[in-house]
Amino acid sequence: MRIAIGSDHAGFQYKERLRELLAREGHQVEDFGTFSEEAVDYPIFIRPVALAVARGDHERGIVLGGSGNGEAMAANRVLGVRCSLCWSEESARLARAHNDANVLSLGQRLVAWETAVAIVGIWLSTPFEGGRHQRRIALLDQT
Repeated sequence: MRIAIGSDHAGFQYKERLRELLAREGHQVEDFGTFSEEAVDYPIFIRPVALAVARGDHERGIVLGGSGNGEAMAANRVLGVRCSLCWSEESARLARAHNDANVLSLGQRLVAWETAVAIVGIWLSTPFEGGRHQRRIALLDQT
């Protein structure tokens, strides 16, 4: 899978570890930064991830920050992006199965590393159920 990834300084450590893990699993990962723990403004790094997913350059995107809230908000400003802030395996499963989330947001300060890895695995492998949920997704994507 082609995956875009980006973070601010507060999500940098998890971004680096996830990028390496995903590449080892055979995914094509493009890193949109940031590239250190030096304080940055998250929209500068999150918007390019969202745009890459919306354009179809990447099938999915992962954005990370301290809480993941601002990153999800920034990503969701891009038409065609359905970014879900996930904190548990079940929230990740439902984000994909019911909401067809194409971008995942994680908070490094709020989610343990092991949980983050489980969330990413479930989020990448869970298919969208379609059906009654498809109508709702179409409503989200209306301008």
